[in-house]
Amino acid sequence: MKQKNILISTCLLGNPVRYNGTGKRIQHPLITKWQSENRLIPVCPELAGGLSTPRAAAEIWQYDGNDVINGHARVINNEGKDVTDPFLLGAQKALAIAIEKHCAFAILTERSPSCGSHFIYDGSFTGNTVKGMGVTSALLEKNGIQVFNQHQLEEIDGLL
Repeated sequence: MKQKNILISTCLLGNPVRYNGTGKRIQHPLITKWQSENRLIPVCPELAGGLSTPRAAAEIWQYDGNDVINGHARVINNEGKDVTDPFLLGAQKALAIAIEKHCAFAILTERSPSCGSHFIYDGSFTGNTVKGMGVTSALLEKNGIQVFNQHQLEEIDGLL
């Protein structure tokens, strides 16, 4: 049986790929352990979809990633530009990587319009969050890959 791998947001490994050109490294013994086991498969859906670093902040207005996938919502950046297509493309590429690399789980960055698993920003660019998933998280979950955020590492460890 193939090893169960874990897709992980590249920014959580410290790479400066976030919209503002920073990383969001998480220091945790499980990350170190999974790296030594070659389980972690890094991806940044927004870069995979063709966006650059840095880039304008983007949010899903009053909906979530499931609504974007179903064509009922759009991802708009704080300059008013519709960036839905790169978000959808990045989600599709992340899913393809997850399938190819036998990822059973994903650790993605909470509150991101791509990667949020429980909460995302509400689309008002005021820092308010709402319950919901980002575009990539929603697509992964729809395809049987369990998505966790960076605060749920122990939950994944119990499933490996």
